[in-house]
Amino acid sequence: MIFEKLFRRAPSRIAGEKLYEAAIGQARQPAFYADLGAPDTVEGRFELYTLHVVLLLNRLKGQGAVAAETAQGLFDAYVQALDDALREMGVGDLSVGKKMRKLGEAFYGRAKAYQAALEGGDHAGLAALIGRTVYVDQDDAAVDRLADYVQRSTALLATQALEDILTAQLAWPDIVP
Repeated sequence: MIFEKLFRRAPSRIAGEKLYEAAIGQARQPAFYADLGAPDTVEGRFELYTLHVVLLLNRLKGQGAVAAETAQGLFDAYVQALDDALREMGVGDLSVGKKMRKLGEAFYGRAKAYQAALEGGDHAGLAALIGRTVYVDQDDAAVDRLADYVQRSTALLATQALEDILTAQLAWPDIVP
């Protein structure tokens, strides 16, 4: 019984892990890569995973203590997945910390930039950010379509009940309308 209590995962951690799985499931949709031309590379997937995690963190922001704890669980699951991926790719233990710090900085920079563009309703700024982070040498139409998807995702997530978000019962918009 003592061990059970010691190793029991907090409900917010479980909820965060489920939200992370939902974010990754959406980010892996083939339409991002086939229809929108997102690079199907480690970097391209990192950008789409990060984007979807940021969308969920933004939705949970300012929604109370349970949402804040779940957001932390989501972020922890994201960081753990990055750490696991680096190790699976053969990055040595001594280098993982340095790479994780760089990835953490990248995440925070992107999260802050996405939040500013979304809160300001700045489609041009959002498209410019996506053009710098997700795409390399991609036409403006693909960048604009992904920016449109991000804005539609933000709007749709805002309409969903917090209880549904916290239990990872999410609805995402069509990637390509």
